[in-house]
Amino acid sequence: MYEQVEEELTTSEKVSSVFGSIGKFIISFLETVVVALVISVVLYLFIMTPHEVVGNSMHPTYKNGEYLMANKILYKMSKPKRGDVIIFKYSDTQDFIKRIIGLPGDTVMLKDGKLYINDRMLDESNYLSNSIYTKGGEFLKEGEIVNVPQGKYFVSGDNRDHSSDSRAFGPIDAKNIKGKAWIVYYPFNVFRLVKHEQYSI
Repeated sequence: MYEQVEEELTTSEKVSSVFGSIGKFIISFLETVVVALVISVVLYLFIMTPHEVVGNSMHPTYKNGEYLMANKILYKMSKPKRGDVIIFKYSDTQDFIKRIIGLPGDTVMLKDGKLYINDRMLDESNYLSNSIYTKGGEFLKEGEIVNVPQGKYFVSGDNRDHSSDSRAFGPIDAKNIKGKAWIVYYPFNVFRLVKHEQYSI
């Protein structure tokens, strides 16, 4: 008789133990999810910002449909450099990805399809084919020289024939720069660090 009661208690204890383990697992899982969400929100709000490449203005360096992560905090500690690939606010609903060509105080000239910074031709052979002819736009026309005002940056897409950039709409305001492109993270098979150019100018 006593042995039967002992068996029942043992079974009850086992059931309680199983449910207790499941409960602990669920709580632990939820804690992990919450921590991951908090970290993601902090990263998104203060450190990193995602960006989808829409269109072909940076092709073939960055292709339509690729996703990048940009570093938001870097430019709070240092200023953007010539050659940096940046994400910036173009309008209330649209962000652009472009390359910085001209810095505040620079002169930018377009001559014979080539960009000149402070009277020196910009060597873009690392990402542009020699056959590329850079055309003028509404803001910067062939043969003209423009000054980049303080607090602004002259930007351009790598795919010159299919890029709306500072040649058309002029230099962008520094306050509209969201971050410096850091990694391409999707599609996964093209995961890579973003390469930023350094010029001899």
